[in-house]
Amino acid sequence: MIEIIEAVEKIAIRIKDAFVNEDVLYNDTINATGDVQLKLDIKSDMIVEEELSKVFTLKEIISEEKEKILEINPNGKYTIAYDPLDGSSLADVNLSVGSIFGIYEGGLSGKNLKAAIYVIYGPRVEMVIARESVEVYKLKLNNKFHFLKELHLKNKGKLNAPGGTQQHWSTYHKKMIDGFFKEGYRLRYSGGMVPDLHHILLKGGGLFSYPGTSDKPEGKLRMLFEVFPFAYIYEKAGGQAIDGHKRILDLSPKHIHDTTPCFFGSNYEIDRVKEVYRDKGGKS
Repeated sequence: MIEIIEAVEKIAIRIKDAFVNEDVLYNDTINATGDVQLKLDIKSDMIVEEELSKVFTLKEIISEEKEKILEINPNGKYTIAYDPLDGSSLADVNLSVGSIFGIYEGGLSGKNLKAAIYVIYGPRVEMVIARESVEVYKLKLNNKFHFLKELHLKNKGKLNAPGGTQQHWSTYHKKMIDGFFKEGYRLRYSGGMVPDLHHILLKGGGLFSYPGTSDKPEGKLRMLFEVFPFAYIYEKAGGQAIDGHKRILDLSPKHIHDTTPCFFGSNYEIDRVKEVYRDKGGKS
């Protein structure tokens, strides 16, 4: 696992440098899930593949940008599913974006996730590693990551990050979101999964939601690359992650690019989601 973490550190430094030196304009290509790619998406994916391909303990790697699994070492132990530049549409307006890595052993399901890592590129570059605990590291001028602290969610937070287009929300979901605001929750939604979930973690609690909607009933966010890693991180930090009904890490995708509705947060907020979705039966 140390070898994987060291590779992610190198990836983070190279992607950080790419932000300064590379073009962030849109390309004329589409990725495996139908998103228009930035040139920086392609560059970041290349960087991740180059560095992870050197890790002997990796059996295979799976990119959110590609359709197929890439075999690295048939005798390897782990599979990494990664999103090289999550929220990349924010890059051209200079907002924070991130890279996400889920480390699996024994199969591609939530229960086989052994560790999760993400990097956030903002005013600072920080890396969060979840194994038995959740630790945050800061990149300093010597290009070394230095430990800052462990992250723990409180039982109840103050932030509300609601994803999805509101016109496609169910009535009960909208009522729930409005209810949190009536309790005094503050809106924190950038349109980037990494910065919003990082914000909630650093501030100690709240709710990030991306529900099933009328236009995307299975949600938008991808299990292997985005949802499972953050579910693992939030559970290790003392919170919860569900699809509205079930624990996220009890799910298994049928295809590597499968999506799911998802809710991440501290216990108070997720218990509220469970109550609302149970009472409404998941119907509008």
